[in-house]
Parts: sequence; structure tokens; C-alpha cells
Amino acid sequence: ASAAIKRYMELGHALNATALDAIGTKYVCLLNATQLKAIDPASLRLASLNPSACSQETKNILYQKAKEAFSDQHHLPAYYELILPYLGGAPAADLKVLSKDDVNMNVSTFVTLRRDSLMLLTPGEVQGLLGVHLPELAQWQSRAPVRDWLALQKQPELDKLRVGLTGGVQEGYINLVTPKFPGRSGALVLGVSRFFRGLSCL
Repeated sequence: ASAAIKRYMELGHALNATALDAIGTKYVCLLNATQLKAIDPASLRLASLNPSACSQETKNILYQKAKEAFSDQHHLPAYYELILPYLGGAPAADLKVLSKDDVNMNVSTFVTLRRDSLMLLTPGEVQGLLGVHLPELAQWQSRAPVRDWLALQKQPELDKLRVGLTGGVQEGYINLVTPKFPGRSGALVLGVSRFFRGLSCL
């Protein structure tokens, strides 16, 4: 299939709606970055694709194509359903905007969002995205990526959602990152340690 697609394009044929329908969800993940970027965004308006099983790079490229394809419907209720198959490639900024539109995203869709995008969302923005499905998030809190997102949030902010989410940073606590010293700093660290031990004996 990959060779057939490559040959098709070498002969000068475009990846239009007809070609994309022929490729379909079954083979869309075979397209490389160059082939994906050659897709006319308008073709996605007529094609039916679901890149959820593809690489993150493929999802990212197709999301940008789909965003352009449906840009004229961005403020319509139908926009969410049109862009939904491609949300796995959405950047955090776009998800933050979407959180204001009462889209009632399913949790099963939420957990397949780009990890780096998801980690940048606030509890309020997650509430805006999930809407009526927010209580279901508690069932995922022990699993990635929800568990990892919770660990970045302040517990009092999670408590405001009133759905039983735990695992956030408690009030008065801060996350500390262990510093990484240059290779030759071992003697310095040892010296500082001995200095403080000496003080404790005074």
C-alpha cells in the first residue's frame, strides 16, 4: 500500500478527497510527512479519516490541515464534531479555546490528546472541555495521562471541581526538582555536606 501511494504521487496525482477516501483510515498512517503536507486542506472536508492510531507527527500535521479545512465553521456548533477525529494533534492553545465552547468532550477522547498539550491545561479548562462528562474523570485518576496531569495541579483547585479528584499538590507544598551538578562538582557537594555536619556538632 505504501509503495502504491508513493507511485501514485510520483505520477503527479494529488491526494484529493477521492484519493484520501481510497487510502482511508486503514492506510492513512502510512503517509510520510512530505505526503501529508501535500494534502489540500479542502480535501479533508469531503474525506473520512481517523488518524488516532497514527504517530504523533501524523496527528499533528493532519490536525493543522483539518483546522484550516474547517476554519470557516470555527464558531459553529458543528465545528467540534468536524475537528474531533483530528484532536489528537491539537496544541494546548487550541484546546484552551475549545474549552470555552461547551463541547462536552468524552473522557475517552480527552485521554488521547497530545500529552504535552494536556499537561498545560488548568482544572477550569479541563472542566470546560469535559462538561457533563467531568465526573467520569475520577475513574481515570490512577492511570496515565490523567494521573500525571493531576500531579501538576494544586489540590485545592481540584477540590473546586467537586468530583473527587485526588493526587494534586497539597496547600503549602511545592514540587522540588533535584539539581544536576556538573561532573566535577562532587567535591563541592561533599564539602558543603561536611560543613553542615560540622555546624550541627557546635
